[in-house]
Amino acid sequence: MKNRAKTDVLIVGGGPVGLYLAGTLGSAGHSVTILEARNQIDQHSKSLGIHPVSLELFEKLGISSRFTEKGIKIQKGRAYVDRNWIGTVDFSRCKKPFNYILALPQNRTEEILEHWVTHLDSVSLIRGAVVNGISQSEDFVEVTYQKEDLQHTIRSLYTVGCDGKNSAVREITGIRFTGKPYPDTYVMGDYPDTTNFGTEAAVYLHKNGLIESFPLPNKMRRWVVKTPSYIKQNQKQMLEEFIRERIGEDLAGETGRMISSFGVQHFLAERFYSGRILLAGDSAHVVSPIGGQGMNLGWITAERASKAIQTCLDKPGRKEVHLKRFSENAIKTAKNVAFRAEINMWLGRKRTFPFGRNLIARLIVNTPLQKFMAGMFTMRRL
Repeated sequence: MKNRAKTDVLIVGGGPVGLYLAGTLGSAGHSVTILEARNQIDQHSKSLGIHPVSLELFEKLGISSRFTEKGIKIQKGRAYVDRNWIGTVDFSRCKKPFNYILALPQNRTEEILEHWVTHLDSVSLIRGAVVNGISQSEDFVEVTYQKEDLQHTIRSLYTVGCDGKNSAVREITGIRFTGKPYPDTYVMGDYPDTTNFGTEAAVYLHKNGLIESFPLPNKMRRWVVKTPSYIKQNQKQMLEEFIRERIGEDLAGETGRMISSFGVQHFLAERFYSGRILLAGDSAHVVSPIGGQGMNLGWITAERASKAIQTCLDKPGRKEVHLKRFSENAIKTAKNVAFRAEINMWLGRKRTFPFGRNLIARLIVNTPLQKFMAGMFTMRRL
């Protein structure tokens, strides 16, 4: 049996990027349908940093307080070489009112966004929907998907793939996705906060590899550790051992959560649209998570996609011009963010002779460079 429906914009993928995009379009009065394969939000904390540029986007929509009331405002980041404190990067001197990075686990971010969009009259979220076909004409896009035992078809004026790195939308549409994995590997976990850092972050540039530490709500703290190779077993034990050996912080006996190993990659779509189909989020670009910029980049791309779609709906005769401009600008920004993420990884790699790297770190936190780097770390000047 096949059921048919129509909508102005169809979004495939109901993660943080797809939900945000739906909210921007729905708030502007356009009908939006989101197809999400998952039956519920993944409760793994995943990404946690919401940068000022994203909070400014939320503020324009009147929803920033929903996030700031739940998260931890990080206004300072302590910098260490091995175990020695060398200075602090101060975000509080950045542009107000969002002169901080907000720490909020991704599952909480998605919950807030979903509550917002599902209370917009023009937005519909369909969970358990697996896309298995896409076709388009000059005037519309038709997507087929399966939900339970039924096959459905939905027609839209525009469709946006926000369905992640392994995007079905991008694959079916035939947009090339090129890149590579980096050699870097990490292990992370969330623990009760036993430090005296309070709401400050801490970054250790240790000769054997980076350690990052970020505050979380409910008196928890995220630890991210650079590892010599990918750790498949005993991840909790190895995470705690690396932290104890490198910086002397003993987490043994504490209850760790969300512990996982991960590698990092960089991929970029050759273009962010084809006909009436657009890409945003990880379906368009994947950057290293070191520095916490990937989810925020997704929102920036989604904001641009939203503006391009709305312009095309208002001025359909110049569709190609608007979508091409969107794609070119978004690709330029994605490359910029990827480069910044590579700098963050470079700073955190193991060094046989770390003198040069350590000198650069000291210059960053103890000279006027600090203001520039604070802007870079908070995704300004993209």
